[in-house]
Amino acid sequence: MRFVSFQVDDYSSYGILRGEEIVDLGGHFNREIPTLKDLLAQDKWLELARQHETATADYRVSDVFLLPVITQPQLIACVGHNYEEHRVETQRDPTEHPSIFFRHPESLQAAGKALLRPIESTQLDYEGELAIVIGKPGRRISEADAWSHVAGVSCFNDSSVRDWQHHTRQFGPGKNFAKTGGFGPALVTLDELPEDLVLELWTRVNGQVVQNATTDYMIFPIPRLIAYISTFITLQPGDVIVTGTPGGVGVKRNPPLWLKPGDEVSVEISWVGSLNNRVEQEQ
Repeated sequence: MRFVSFQVDDYSSYGILRGEEIVDLGGHFNREIPTLKDLLAQDKWLELARQHETATADYRVSDVFLLPVITQPQLIACVGHNYEEHRVETQRDPTEHPSIFFRHPESLQAAGKALLRPIESTQLDYEGELAIVIGKPGRRISEADAWSHVAGVSCFNDSSVRDWQHHTRQFGPGKNFAKTGGFGPALVTLDELPEDLVLELWTRVNGQVVQNATTDYMIFPIPRLIAYISTFITLQPGDVIVTGTPGGVGVKRNPPLWLKPGDEVSVEISWVGSLNNRVEQEQ
């Protein structure tokens, strides 16, 4: 199944995405389960949703504004240098443990809406990534059990404001400018994915492929990431883990390829979908 969060006028909700139609689950649950994150926190949440899978659609995608898949995640944990090509191009030493940093929900932007180049910088860079969303809480989750804690996956553009990222060795400032991180369009459950869970990712800028890799080239696979992060924090439904970007980022090109107003950025992942955003200058 595929789920989206959306807004119509002053009404915010979430629902099942069927092609170009949306079944409004927030409405079907009489607002007692008001957000997708709240749905994921329910026992047997997928079975609850499936009760309305064949219901008459309430909206067409063209009638709504999409929101970030999870609108207010408690945790957005991002992984740095998790593909060997990217580790090499950034001249980072190999490590035994993943590099983790965090985003704030204010930094998220929905599919189809503008990524904002902040007024403080012209060094906005793309980073296409696979995001996973937690569906079952857990602490010290084993790698063997890790996938059972995943509700589904989505596309993510972990855009970076590079000069602010490089002020120090801490990534936080360059990763948290408002509306720089694209997230969406949909949460795709694992039963929609191939059995081996290997996906291919492409990032395009104005139609040109600038990144391409398959997820089996991650240095630290998803079960390892879940086990590692859940060792020091309890993962909750709706938490997001952004799993790292392949090589080809703009900052390491010659000359650098910075995103500028008017650029169209796409993060496409096989079986998952395509996250499309236009770049605009923050006013």
